[in-house]
Amino acid sequence: MAIRFASFEAYKGWLSDKETGKTSIGNIFIAGLGAGVTEAVAVVTPMEVVKIRLQAQQHSLADPLEAPRYRNAAHAVYTIVREEGISTLYRGVSLTALRQATNQGANFTAYQEIKKFAHRMQPDLPDLPSYQHMIIGLISGAMGPFSNAPIDTIKTRLQKATAVPGQSAFQRIFAIAADMWKTEGVKSFYKGITPRVLRVAPGQAIVFAVYERVSGVMEKMKPSVREDDGYSE
Repeated sequence: MAIRFASFEAYKGWLSDKETGKTSIGNIFIAGLGAGVTEAVAVVTPMEVVKIRLQAQQHSLADPLEAPRYRNAAHAVYTIVREEGISTLYRGVSLTALRQATNQGANFTAYQEIKKFAHRMQPDLPDLPSYQHMIIGLISGAMGPFSNAPIDTIKTRLQKATAVPGQSAFQRIFAIAADMWKTEGVKSFYKGITPRVLRVAPGQAIVFAVYERVSGVMEKMKPSVREDDGYSE
């Protein structure tokens, strides 16, 4: 979240109009895309590979006495790098970046526009209350999962599977998508959409409410300069 918001604010600032300081809705979407790609490369992809590998372990079902392949996240990273190479941690990075980019593009654009609408409806309020930020975050947080569910499903299956020698990333993606379409139908691309929305949307509601409150406090903490001695208070 720190990487997401910091990169979004940076991209938003770079894309803003230099005279007015405002950022158009199109550039907000682009800033959201950039933030999604940044977080995907920096932390999301390697950690999702580790998470999916840990979740996919079936040792406890097959034989309760069998030692798990990965004891914890750190051991999973060590084992994957040692046996498969560090590039394995970035398996599916293109799909993850595409998912995160579309997710944050839709998320930030929806949040900014709904927030503007809420301000227009309540012109007497200098700042929106936290509960309204939570409601707006809840709505905008649900936009991403619905916009990129097929990408996320293919990405998860790609990161869970073992790489086939001589097969490129694009070939693996195409093979997984074709197999899903052939054996399970179009509904397979939206498997898990309900729990994903139930996870992402409330999380975004909390994140945006906290972000707005913390950023507001930090704005008030900016040092002021006293005219009498020139020293900051």
